[in-house]
Amino acid sequence: MAEKAAVKVENVGMKFHLNKEKVDSLKEYFIKFVKKDLRYKEFWALQDVSFTLAPGDRLGILGLNGAGKSTLLKVIAGVYKPTQGKVRKEGVLAPLLELGAGFDSQYTGAENIYLYGAVLGYSKKFIDEKFDEIVEFSELGDFINVPIKNYSSGMKTRLGFSIVTIIDPDILILDEVLSVGDAKFRKKSEDKVMSMFDKGVTVLFVSHSLEQVRRLCNKAMILDHGKMVAFGDIDEVADTYQQMTAK
Repeated sequence: MAEKAAVKVENVGMKFHLNKEKVDSLKEYFIKFVKKDLRYKEFWALQDVSFTLAPGDRLGILGLNGAGKSTLLKVIAGVYKPTQGKVRKEGVLAPLLELGAGFDSQYTGAENIYLYGAVLGYSKKFIDEKFDEIVEFSELGDFINVPIKNYSSGMKTRLGFSIVTIIDPDILILDEVLSVGDAKFRKKSEDKVMSMFDKGVTVLFVSHSLEQVRRLCNKAMILDHGKMVAFGDIDEVADTYQQMTAK
């Protein structure tokens, strides 16, 4: 009997409406909306993307800026509902997308651990048990009791990463998060993710570093203006990408 796919993306398309005209205020927007005077330009960020990942596959998603890489991850994570097609996932998913995007700047780091954890579906009991581990990994020390509004972007990212990776997910989605923070924390973050790999997690990974994708992934795809132009073994696809970007 064939093993069930961890992630199956079928004919996914994602369309956005771009406003073609300048609207100076919310009032003007609603007037134009009611009168149906708003004009939009359709923009397809993804078009007819299909692929399947088996449990334990690690997929590197390559492409230039604007290729649709982050949009694809957000569709798979459930942040966006695709305009066309469907996505099937098996198991617990941990999205490391815009780390700290769910934080409340008025609350302390400690309070945001519970807030962000609740958004991710963690119970209070679970966070109570993991609280010290989260704080220790984040290396925030006494800053954990300081409001988030006083944090640097690196501190927010460290805390967000520490909260999201406290579980053992079946599917891990990474969008450039291993390229933030200082060199020491980047190494620590990568080691943490590698430990998840050892447990057989399925990974979808966006990075501008081809060397990093080669090191971490066994499969790769290339997106170009929202279309998948290559998918397969990491070495084969990486060579194709190198030839594309060398032109």
